Amino acid sequence: MNPHQALTEIATLLERERSSRYKSKAFRAAADAIEALSDEQLRDAASLRRRKGIGDSTFAVIQEALAGRVPGYLSDLRERAGIHKQSVLRGLLRGDLHSHSDWSDGLTSIDLMVDAARALGHEYLALTDHSPRLRVANGLSPERLREQLGLVAGISGDGFTLLSGIEVDILDDGELDQEPGLLGELDIVVASAHSKLRMERGPMTRRLATAASNPQVDVLGHVTGRLVEGSRGTRPPSAFDARVVFEACAAHGVAVEINSRPERQDPPDELLALALELGCLFSIDSDAHAPGQLSLIDHGAQRAERAGVPPDRIVTTWPLARLREWTARDR
Repeated sequence: MNPHQALTEIATLLERERSSRYKSKAFRAAADAIEALSDEQLRDAASLRRRKGIGDSTFAVIQEALAGRVPGYLSDLRERAGIHKQSVLRGLLRGDLHSHSDWSDGLTSIDLMVDAARALGHEYLALTDHSPRLRVANGLSPERLREQLGLVAGISGDGFTLLSGIEVDILDDGELDQEPGLLGELDIVVASAHSKLRMERGPMTRRLATAASNPQVDVLGHVTGRLVEGSRGTRPPSAFDARVVFEACAAHGVAVEINSRPERQDPPDELLALALELGCLFSIDSDAHAPGQLSLIDHGAQRAERAGVPPDRIVTTWPLARLREWTARDR
């Protein structure tokens, strides 16, 4: 197989399983290092081995690919990913409204995220880097967000649209961590709580319900903030009156995010059922921080299908024109 494609797919699958970012970066660096090489240069093993960006593992992958084999490392990753096991609902998804680039805490450039979204067959992807208060994630100041908007405007075409957006932090009182006028310029606003997740039940309910009632908000992100597995350990869900919060979402046409990251599985099944009962819309999102993580929507689709969420209630099954009608709704 093509060595460049093998290296890129390995990087993508490592990102999907949330492996060490250094591993995926190493395979992407190796792919970049050989992208412009001729077949003759690739087959000059001694010279290739000395080339910057090529290590033992990546060199072995290149050699196996040149020999006409699927590299063993790639075969193992494909088997672990089980990407052939898709739900019916996964095939109905047209896009993703929650993703990050290296402008905040994502691992790669906007271009690579777009390439991966196109490869998955997405019609649209919302770029939703973090807002200013989340300094640990290099959140975007108003000035940086305006600069990013200029870039996003030029990255669409051939049946694909990159939507401008933000994952805006929900402040302690439910207000949003960005200039209201600037939020109004964006295609998609995902509002999420990232701090003080152990607030008392009453204040947290008011915080989330206030955000869900804000006319700038389209999606309420990873609503409980819980972590159930992974390298960051576990974290219990925030305590709040979910009925009050989801009633606010339903009243204002805000979609409850079904966050597809395996370490989140947010909202929990019982809250997903409650949001369904109360008439909420949903958005199945990857919350991807690397190109390979965009495919995590497989997990969210499987959860939504098991919960019996009707596809028409999932905004990410909608074509772009209908999605834009929703974001332009009376608030």
